[in-house]
Amino acid sequence: MFNDLSSPAALMATRRSGKPRDMTGPGPTVEQLDRILHAATRVPDHGKLAPWRLVVVPDDRRAAFATLLERAYRAERPEPGKVELEAVHQFAMQAPALVVVLSAPAHASHIPIWEQELSAGAACMALLVATHAEGLVGGWLTGWAAYSDMVRGAFGQPGERIAGFMFLGTPSRALDERPRPERASVVRIWQG
Repeated sequence: MFNDLSSPAALMATRRSGKPRDMTGPGPTVEQLDRILHAATRVPDHGKLAPWRLVVVPDDRRAAFATLLERAYRAERPEPGKVELEAVHQFAMQAPALVVVLSAPAHASHIPIWEQELSAGAACMALLVATHAEGLVGGWLTGWAAYSDMVRGAFGQPGERIAGFMFLGTPSRALDERPRPERASVVRIWQG
């Protein structure tokens, strides 16, 4: 991983997402997780609303999380197959650490909801970068569970949404570089 923090640009250029199912231990220590969570709260936040919540799912609650996911899955698909249920349980138990990030906009504020949602996305990204800076890897997943009212209700309040399930750990193998867009296709100079 990356251990020279003297260049933030180099840190960002070396960050990779890891597949949570391929993560192993060690996960973040208590001190590392505290630094990671602190970094995630230092994102742009118009109006100082903190329109996000970070919910740590501790190891001793992962089985309860798997049970919640199965209940939610069965509520939407009353006759799931064995392979489907195994995938639901595997989702809950993958990677050594899990943080659920909620978009929690302040609807009464004059700050546009879109800006508040962007801040929640920035919190997710900051969490991933801080995880990388700690010498670990993170993976940001959503999937059906992020859109389940039952799952959201277990973590947040009405009006909030799950921005992502952030899995943290150590990669079990070297991370592959994924195709990135050519800079010229996504960056341009405005000419007026």
